Amino acid sequence: MADTERSIFSRIIAGEIPADVVFDSDRLIAFRDIAPKARLHLLVVPKTEEYRDVAELAAGDPGLLAELVATAKHLAEEHSDGDFRLIFNTGAGAGQTVFHVHAHVLSDNGGESLREGSLAEL
Repeated sequence: MADTERSIFSRIIAGEIPADVVFDSDRLIAFRDIAPKARLHLLVVPKTEEYRDVAELAAGDPGLLAELVATAKHLAEEHSDGDFRLIFNTGAGAGQTVFHVHAHVLSDNGGESLREGSLAEL
């Protein structure tokens, strides 16, 4: 894959672009969003470029999807109060701008901004 085709997440994983990394394993990386929509806004990203969105990931590697969700839960417990919103944008019409599957982990430590009915624009 040519450099121009690699996603920003692939470049972060390769160490070409700096990020505030909070978790790094063999299969996943998590870092703080550069434009946070909540007190805690992390991105959890599989290190593989194979899957463009969560539907592809679920079909192709459900074990990796389960690992991603478990990691999101762990990070919300470690960095916040344990309550969190997990968001996957799938497709440009749903707000996906980077076509390398990733989850947004948002938490506000019990504040009002993430209550039911208040969808953050991601």
